[in-house]
Amino acid sequence: MDAAYPDDQTAAVREAFRAECARLDAVLATLTTTDLARPTPCPPWSVRDLLAHVRAGAGRLADMIDAVAPPRAEVDAAGYFGPAKFTPQVDAARVESARRAARDPAAPTGSVEAVATATAFTVAWRATDAAVQAQPTDRVVRTRHGDPMTVHEFLVTRVVEVGVHGLDLAVALHREPWLTPAAAQVIADLFTGGRPVPEGLGWDRLTLVRKTTGRAPLTAGEQQIIAAHSWPPLSLASQGGSPHRTPY
Repeated sequence: MDAAYPDDQTAAVREAFRAECARLDAVLATLTTTDLARPTPCPPWSVRDLLAHVRAGAGRLADMIDAVAPPRAEVDAAGYFGPAKFTPQVDAARVESARRAARDPAAPTGSVEAVATATAFTVAWRATDAAVQAQPTDRVVRTRHGDPMTVHEFLVTRVVEVGVHGLDLAVALHREPWLTPAAAQVIADLFTGGRPVPEGLGWDRLTLVRKTTGRAPLTAGEQQIIAAHSWPPLSLASQGGSPHRTPY
């Protein structure tokens, strides 16, 4: 597959990843141990579990870059979110993996847990950011699911991971959504393939992200418009498995 990316496109994705992670950093700095125990819209995960999932997803690329590069990329960001990532077996493994990570016996507990959770996320995403800066955008890595992807394409999926689960965390914490404009743009472009929102929907980017990822239901009228336009090209809401999770 063609792995040539314009400099402005590369810069936009990297900035979106940094901006969304930094915004989540600011939120995590305000959390308490009580907040970590709150339920989320991604059952059976608590905030503690969901943050373990997001932390792993945000930091995964650093280790992937350290591994031997596959000969060529075969999957792009849209292909990464295919049905194979949402089978009951994969979904169950994803749920259990996060719960195990959140309950690591070596992890801090009690009054220092919230601070340690925030610090761990910062360390994870900054390691990815540093690793990405040292690589060409067409460097090929292999995901935990076996997909050979360029660093650029996989980083797009990390923007989705942090941004979309940020919406879940906002619901769990009873806060207004904090999705950054930069991340919203990257996610919207991925799901729409650059095609405009069909006339009659009237969605802004936040609504688009919510609707196409199953965070907000589609009305009957919206379903009719979408069907008539065969739009959007990608939607997590229609995948098997939980509509409230994204694969990492």
